[in-house]
Amino acid sequence: MTRIHPHPHPQLQPSRRALLGGAALTALAVTAGTGTARANSSTAAASWPTEFPLPNGWLPEGIAIGSRPYAYMGSRANGAIYRTDLRTGEGKVLSGGVTGLVSVGLKLDHDGLLYVAGSTGAARVVDSRTGEILTTYQLTSTIGHFINDITLLGDRAWFTDSLDAVLYGVPRGRTGEVTALPLTGDWVQTPGVNNANGIVGTPDGHGLIVVSSTPGKLYRVSLRTGAAAELVLSGASDVANGDGLFRIGRTLYVVQNRLNRISVFDLDAGVTTATLRSTITDPRFDVPTTAARFGNRLYLVNARFTSPQTPDTTFTAVAVSI
Repeated sequence: MTRIHPHPHPQLQPSRRALLGGAALTALAVTAGTGTARANSSTAAASWPTEFPLPNGWLPEGIAIGSRPYAYMGSRANGAIYRTDLRTGEGKVLSGGVTGLVSVGLKLDHDGLLYVAGSTGAARVVDSRTGEILTTYQLTSTIGHFINDITLLGDRAWFTDSLDAVLYGVPRGRTGEVTALPLTGDWVQTPGVNNANGIVGTPDGHGLIVVSSTPGKLYRVSLRTGAAAELVLSGASDVANGDGLFRIGRTLYVVQNRLNRISVFDLDAGVTTATLRSTITDPRFDVPTTAARFGNRLYLVNARFTSPQTPDTTFTAVAVSI
């Protein structure tokens, strides 16, 4: 592993919460690997909307939900973050955008810190209450990299780079060094296309599961060595266009964006095999990318990659029952 030093935001310094120690977070490793399952013990009310709008031209890709009924969605247009109340479907811009900034994958931690994948080599930590950018990490050079998605596991937020065979571990809730974990073993890196995309922790909290969008494979990755072992798929030949991942226990949800479906797999105890249980489709899907859970629903943003990406293009988020 190699290590990279963080670059604090030039104007904003981490808040007191951003200086929390990592020991308590380590104890939460297994729970954090489930996405937000630990926080969503309540069931979303049946009367809550299952579809809500985003601003025109938003260009969404990532969505995050924590213990409270609010969804956070980033913009590829300018890096802004939008927050919607799941109870009403009403929302507002939480963090304003800046030309050249991008927000793709997002994850919300239990301490209110929002981790944001910044596409062009960067990752940011945002205060989900105020929208303030607390820290910016320049993980890679801006050219030839695509920092895409995130999972929270142990004392780190792990980021994928879709154009390079490396994962990056950003310290959670504190300042410190970033860990670079090269992918080895069974991992196959295909030039010129998106490879590593969605990422979640394994059920035991000791490793990571990563989807490679092209040609559509799932891998179990060792946190210690970076060795990737390809999962054997049963009931499906591949997970082509695999984008966001979400896991509840040993059930893995794979969002296949341009196929407009979620494939639901059962993982074996050793995370060596993934058996297709079912697929979820919905006429409201329009290239969904990532998913977040609240209660008995998965919420997804429609990226609409096959539609014109203009300032007037409309965008929505939708919910499906699980």
